Amino acid sequence: MLNYDDELKDLRRQIFLTARKGGTSHLASCFSCLEILYTLYIRHVMNFDPENPDMPERDRLILSKGHAGLALYTVMCRAGYLTPEKLATYLQPRTELGGEPSRRDLKGIETSTGSLGHGLPAGIGMALAQKMDAIPARTFVLVGDGELQEGSVWEGVISARAFGLDNLVMILDCNGLQKMCTVEETISFVEWRRKFEAFGWSVDEVDGHNVDELERVLSTGNVTGLPRLVIAHTVKGKGVSLMENNPLWHFRMPNRKESKIFAAELGLTQEEMN
Repeated sequence: MLNYDDELKDLRRQIFLTARKGGTSHLASCFSCLEILYTLYIRHVMNFDPENPDMPERDRLILSKGHAGLALYTVMCRAGYLTPEKLATYLQPRTELGGEPSRRDLKGIETSTGSLGHGLPAGIGMALAQKMDAIPARTFVLVGDGELQEGSVWEGVISARAFGLDNLVMILDCNGLQKMCTVEETISFVEWRRKFEAFGWSVDEVDGHNVDELERVLSTGNVTGLPRLVIAHTVKGKGVSLMENNPLWHFRMPNRKESKIFAAELGLTQEEMN
C-alpha cells in the first residue's frame, strides 16, 4: 500500500501523462494545489459519496482556480467519481473533460469555474443555503492568491462575515505567483492574514504540502459565526525542479529535452512516456 508521499507522486505522474496525451494543461497550478485536493477527498476531510453525488448533506468544494481542473479530475478519479478510462479522455475529441471544471459534464463538480473571482460568491450562496436548510455541512472554496485581485472576491469576503457563514472555508493556494510574475510585483502588500482578519474572518496558516497538517486544520470546525480562511503556503510547480517557483510555467508543456527531466523526477519509464 502506498504511503501518501508515494501516492501524491503517483498522482503527479498521472496528471502529467494525462496532460501530455491531451496536449496541454496548467501543470504548475495543478501541482501547487494537489495536496490540498488530496486531503479533502482522499483523506476524507469532506463528507461525500461518489455513488450519491447529490446527497443534500454532502460537503461541497468549489475549485475557483479552475485552470487546475486536471488536478481535481485526477483526485476525483482516485476518489471514485470517474473511471481511469474517462480521465484518459481529457481534452480528446468529444470528451466531457475540458480544461476547466464544468458542472454539466461531471457529477461531483458543484459549479463551473475558470473565470477567476466567481468561486467565492458561488460558495457563499451554497453555504447560506446549507444554513437556511439546516444542513450540517460545509462549503470549501479553493482560490489562488493571484485571484485575490478580483473585486468580486472582496465583495464576497464582506458578505460572508455579514451572513455569519461559519460553515464556509476558503483555502488559499498561496504560492506567490500568477500568470506572468509574482503576486507581490503585481499588487504588493500581500498580507492576507491582516486583511482577512480586518474583515472579520478567522485565519489559519499551514504548509500546503504537508498532508497531516492540512488534515488537522481542515478537519477542525470554524469559530462560531465566522467564515474561515486557511492560507496554505505552497510551491507552484511542486515536484518538478524546472517548474518550481517559475512563472514561465503557468501554461506550457515541456519540450523533448525538458520532458526527460520531468520523467526522471517523476519516476516515469520510457514505456510510459511513449
